[in-house]
Amino acid sequence: QVQLEESGGGSAQEGTSLRLSCVASGSTYRSCMGWFRQAPGKQREGVAAIDSESTGRTRYADSVKGRFTITKDDAKNTLYLDINTLRPEDTAMYYCAAKPGICWIPSLVGTDYKYWGQGTQVTVSS
Repeated sequence: QVQLEESGGGSAQEGTSLRLSCVASGSTYRSCMGWFRQAPGKQREGVAAIDSESTGRTRYADSVKGRFTITKDDAKNTLYLDINTLRPEDTAMYYCAAKPGICWIPSLVGTDYKYWGQGTQVTVSS
């Protein structure tokens, strides 16, 4: 069993940056990890994912490429999402998720993930 807890959200001005963190209780070693977001009235969107083998293989949604960076620290059981140049359309609840097992190809498909956090709200004002 893995429990995930996100933090780092909040209110921010357009153009600034935020770092989201997701701490796992229970090892996420050799788990694909991902960040998803859901804005009011919209479907959940996978925005970034990282493979289980710490090869640095990542995947990003087209809407965030070049602005979002996903990293993880296996020693700290922590996943990060650095969001740069925030835009109002980044306003959403952000969730981290874990897919246990060796995973070479990061997935942005929510149904591939087994464990989910409760989310952290990001609100961007212009």
